[in-house]
Amino acid sequence: MQTRGLRQTSQRKFLVDEIFSHHEHFDADELMERLPRKGEKNYVSSATVYRTLREFVDAGLLKSFQLEGRTVYEHDYGYPQHDHLYCTVCRELFEFQSEALTNLRDEVAAEQGFRISGHRMIIHGVCRECSKNRRKKRKQDLV
Repeated sequence: MQTRGLRQTSQRKFLVDEIFSHHEHFDADELMERLPRKGEKNYVSSATVYRTLREFVDAGLLKSFQLEGRTVYEHDYGYPQHDHLYCTVCRELFEFQSEALTNLRDEVAAEQGFRISGHRMIIHGVCRECSKNRRKKRKQDLV
């Protein structure tokens, strides 16, 4: 954190440990659900959580993006470029890497004389598990 220009407070240290002990996408509310409640050891106020998340994004530790009206966070520091599949039924985000997609991105950028600093792709649809559950439900409806 200090190399990123952030003073290492006990609350920031606790939040870094909590955020980076899990590799998953999250929003501020989901993070706060995992944190100690008011009056418990290591309690962090919601204002501190929101401010610290913005600071972590500014410092390059996290990336943020909007998804269905909420700000979603993911690890950024030292994490490879990837894209996402988003299930509109269960609201799960799935990461994937595609060499073909990366090559196409680079080709399009080169054709346009564009220097890439990054990209984000989120493909919306229905995941395998939810598709399976939908098919089962349809069959049951026929009976």
